[in-house]
Amino acid sequence: MSATPLVEVRRDTYLDSVLLMSASRILLEAVGVEWGAALMGTPANVDVLRQEGMPAGELAAARANDLVLAVRAASPEAAVAALEAAKARLLGEARPAASVMEVAARIRTIPEAVEKLAGANVAVVSVPGEFAALEAQRALSSGLHMLLFSDNVPVEREVELKQRGRELGLLVMGPGAGTAMLGNVGLGFANVVTAGPIGVVAAAGTGAQEVMSLIHGFGYGCSHVIGVGGRDLSAKVGGIMTRLALEALEADPRTETILLVSKPPAAAVAEAVLATPGRKPLVAALIGMESSIGAPSRVQLVGSLEAGAVRAVEISGGSPASPSTGLAASAAAAARGLAAERRAIRGLFSGGTLCFETMVLLSNRLGPVYSNTPLRPEWARPAPPGAHLCLDLGEEEFTRGRPHPMIDAEARIEHIRREAADPSVAVLLVDVVLGHGSHPDPAGALAPVLAEITANPEGPRVVAYVLGTDLDPQDASAQRRQLAEAGCVLAPTGARAALLAAAIAERQPQLAEQVV
Repeated sequence: MSATPLVEVRRDTYLDSVLLMSASRILLEAVGVEWGAALMGTPANVDVLRQEGMPAGELAAARANDLVLAVRAASPEAAVAALEAAKARLLGEARPAASVMEVAARIRTIPEAVEKLAGANVAVVSVPGEFAALEAQRALSSGLHMLLFSDNVPVEREVELKQRGRELGLLVMGPGAGTAMLGNVGLGFANVVTAGPIGVVAAAGTGAQEVMSLIHGFGYGCSHVIGVGGRDLSAKVGGIMTRLALEALEADPRTETILLVSKPPAAAVAEAVLATPGRKPLVAALIGMESSIGAPSRVQLVGSLEAGAVRAVEISGGSPASPSTGLAASAAAAARGLAAERRAIRGLFSGGTLCFETMVLLSNRLGPVYSNTPLRPEWARPAPPGAHLCLDLGEEEFTRGRPHPMIDAEARIEHIRREAADPSVAVLLVDVVLGHGSHPDPAGALAPVLAEITANPEGPRVVAYVLGTDLDPQDASAQRRQLAEAGCVLAPTGARAALLAAAIAERQPQLAEQVV
């Protein structure tokens, strides 16, 4: 029986990317569904839907502000049922009595929200990039701090927003900020952690998730996690919001230690930001920073997310167990019996910062690591045979027309199977990112295919890292158990996952316990 394609277009029904990703997951998980997506009817998205076999006639009049629900299922009944479930999630159809969230969903403007939601002081802006700056200005005019989830905002508009936010004393977290936690309330893809004395400022979304989860795992907690957007420490933006965030944490009585997280910043900007006056100790985890920079005595510079979390906890009075303990023995056991021709590492990531940190650590020890987001232009894909390769599968080239891999855990399976079939591959490296908004059971989705790979004693080894906490909806311990039962070698941090992979591929167990 041939598959049934079904499309429904809702005119002038704009929904943000978080809701769209959630609805896409509902479609994909529905019984009998082969493929499904909830998208806005932009020309690029319509092209994707046509390529997936959706009826061209029904898509012909779709516009950028129209909601498009599309599904391909084993039967017409299955297709209809999947669309109805998605509409119930997105449009409030078949919902029970109104809740606070449903009242909020009926509010159409930021000024109206301020009027009806008494006491609100933070706005989450998630609209197309061309409109995001306007909505963000409205939020600032309404006296609101803001998580600017939208991307594709021109850097000139970002600078304008942040300069105005600075003048008003309001945080502009973003654009493209996916994670924050203010007063122990998570925003975006935040993890659930205990409250504590460490405040985090992060110019990297998954980087924020990594350090807040590690701090929790070390027995401490976070006061706030402020995401400032990946460009904030660039020369063009100049660290405007990082400075304001540092000042806010300096003034916050709950914060005793500050941890700054970033991919390589502009050196001059980093020096100026780190010189921000303050008395509280500051740890700066600048991943992949190659040039040396000056910093005041209260500032400690480290080169990895793991080292940043460890040092922040130590300064706060904790004694975290070393994440490297016992990993050499694990690497030696995993490398035993690995065919001589298997030397390559293939990393398949849902977390962009974890992918970046892994490439930095691997390239410093093993040489070139090819990628769709390469550290150097000459390391761009395609990779030569037998080369090391790390893919950030959350990039637009892989998510066009389908949910982010943090939402759709199965999005990586085809890549996993392809890389596992390469006889040069020694290690498959995968991350599993938990938290609100992520797949409800990502390890469960990946475990069957990973178990198939590890069952072959002549095949590649699988190193897996679970980013999250036992308080997350998915329960990190339960996720790790599933991966362990699937035969994976588990790593305690993202950095250790990279070094475990290197230790196995190089047959040098001591690499797994090196200082990062």
